[in-house]
Amino acid sequence: MTNHTTGVAGLDEILAGGLSEGRLFLIEGSPGTGKTTLASQFLLAGAEAGEKGLYITLSETEEELRDGAASHGWTFGEGFEVFELVPPESLLDDQQQQSLLYSSDLELGETTKRIFEAFERVKPSRVVLDSLSEIRLLAQSSLRYRRQILALKHYFSHHEATVLMLDDLTADVLDKTVHSVAHAVIRLEELSPNYGAERRRMRVLKYRGRRFRGGFHDFVIDTGGIRVFPRLVSSEHHTKFRRETVPINNPEINGLLGGGFERGASTLILGPAGTGKSLLTLTFVQSAIERGETAAMFVFDEELGLLFERSKGLGIDLQAMVDSGKLVIEQIDAAELTPGEFSERVRVRVEKNGARTVVVDSLNGYQAAMPEEQALILHMHELLQYLNRQGVTTFLTVAQHGLVGDMKSPVDVTYLADTVILLRYFEALGRVRRAISIVKKRTSAHEDTIREFMIGGNGITLGEPLTGFQGILRGVPDLVGDASGLLDMKKA
Repeated sequence: MTNHTTGVAGLDEILAGGLSEGRLFLIEGSPGTGKTTLASQFLLAGAEAGEKGLYITLSETEEELRDGAASHGWTFGEGFEVFELVPPESLLDDQQQQSLLYSSDLELGETTKRIFEAFERVKPSRVVLDSLSEIRLLAQSSLRYRRQILALKHYFSHHEATVLMLDDLTADVLDKTVHSVAHAVIRLEELSPNYGAERRRMRVLKYRGRRFRGGFHDFVIDTGGIRVFPRLVSSEHHTKFRRETVPINNPEINGLLGGGFERGASTLILGPAGTGKSLLTLTFVQSAIERGETAAMFVFDEELGLLFERSKGLGIDLQAMVDSGKLVIEQIDAAELTPGEFSERVRVRVEKNGARTVVVDSLNGYQAAMPEEQALILHMHELLQYLNRQGVTTFLTVAQHGLVGDMKSPVDVTYLADTVILLRYFEALGRVRRAISIVKKRTSAHEDTIREFMIGGNGITLGEPLTGFQGILRGVPDLVGDASGLLDMKKA
């Protein structure tokens, strides 16, 4: 059996090829979820393929449909016909109605007749019926409604038409009549967070004889139609690459790491605000570009103009890297972006731009785009597994709550990362200083020391192991030996 493309970016992938030809499909969702837009894209895709399409509307006028299409830059031309089905004037006139018959009986029969007449006239291969709520109201009973839907299904099936029936769920939402009749059911949902734009997602409830991609998939409605972001499944993406240790252009950090970072591994940088997590990732990005690689940064928390200025203080010219095409930096607004769309953006940078180093700064901002913490863990697990299997070296930052003493992380993702770098403030000899340590590295041995570090015009400078102090990770250490190993802050 051949498939019809839906014309909706990402939806065919979820449906494992599109919509089976000659079958009836149900698209359901509350008003405003995008059913009409999806149906219009389905018919427009057919028109582009030389197939005739018929849009039967019982709820909107043809003018409203064409105005909505114009907002997306579409024109209903040849191969796309709109049939506005309104009750005949005789049925709207109380004096003309039969007193021995319910007006609904007349209207339902007349409605079905006119649907068939329109179909015979156009002879389309794709049909949209919008919406079932009107037919349900005319049927008045579940039995009559089911019989009517079955009659429509058999008629369209006999003529080998692929049909989308839209249901806006404004009537009896417990009535699952069409669910059992339809070949597949797609539900569109709209969520309203406490802050930010509406979030839309879809789910395929059933598809007979087809292994579709289950679960929820985020989608957006932009100018140009619906774009769906299929849920990322990392096991579907395997790429052969050489696992090797990649050093950076800082010998001191290489020594701390036991030689450098591993290709296809992820690194989590933990620390309170201001310890230098973002600037540390910039050093890693600069090293990747100097090796001839392409890098991508996704910045949630910092305004890009400020980041570019701060990087100059380290001797890193981000603008030159961007201009060379070796670095792509995206400013992410967590209030406007769904997790599915973010995963799609990362995939585009990896698969189309060839990025081999990816930075997510920070997971705190990413968490703000998530409905709940558990979902963050699952999304990040799949995303990191995908990046690892693509041979991408990934860097994630997490800002911990607090400055010294007991630190709290908004979410614990340390078990997901292959390497964990811990940054800390500590007080010594009347000054606030910074310490760095490697607390985890799966792929190789590493230093277990705690070193002081400074950020200056020459980049990041590491000091000798802080063996003269006890309790540095608590933030207020005790001097138990010689403090001569501390860096001279005047040279920073």
